[in-house]
Amino acid sequence: MSRDTRALLTVRDAAQRLNVTPRTLKYYEERGLVTPTRSEGRYRLYDEHDLEQFARILRLRALGFSLHGITEMLKRPLESVGDGRRRYSQDSLQQIADALAQQIDTLDARISAVRRELKEAQTVRTELADDLDYLRQRLAGVPSEALIGERLAATRRRKEAAKAAGTSPSRADASSRAGAKGGKRSGDESATPLDPGPAGTGDDSESADARQQGSGRE
Repeated sequence: MSRDTRALLTVRDAAQRLNVTPRTLKYYEERGLVTPTRSEGRYRLYDEHDLEQFARILRLRALGFSLHGITEMLKRPLESVGDGRRRYSQDSLQQIADALAQQIDTLDARISAVRRELKEAQTVRTELADDLDYLRQRLAGVPSEALIGERLAATRRRKEAAKAAGTSPSRADASSRAGAKGGKRSGDESATPLDPGPAGTGDDSESADARQQGSGRE
């Protein structure tokens, strides 16, 4: 159909014809569902084809279809059938179904990737919180000997639990860290204390203690 300016409607007139607000028409245009022509002054102008598209969109939305689904439906034409109504052909329905299935597969892949990233972030966050807990206890004056002893004991428990459950030590380590509470330290057995300790307690005492209790290390 030729877009003769005599047959074109402004956004306000089109909205009145469809019994919606002008903002509704602009919204669907922004989503790429309808592309009106523009006047020389850049005003939106709609023809009968645009109004038919809007009417289809409004009907489909009223039936609960998503905008992504409607986008795929609008790409396929409606065909006349024997009862005088217009419907999608079987081929068109199959094409729409295939397109939506492909979108779902893509979204499932994205969701899986986000879940993996979230799990990794949670593990790192738990480890950092565990490290911070150790440092705060050291700053509060808790003896390094007690904290290191707790670290080694927690490591042994994690390895024993992992062996009994048949899981990898790294997974058991992350699980144990996530479940740690209070002042109990369940860090990586290979971690080295990062501070020189309170006055009168140096790195040498911490290292010596760790060596003496090194039977808990691999």
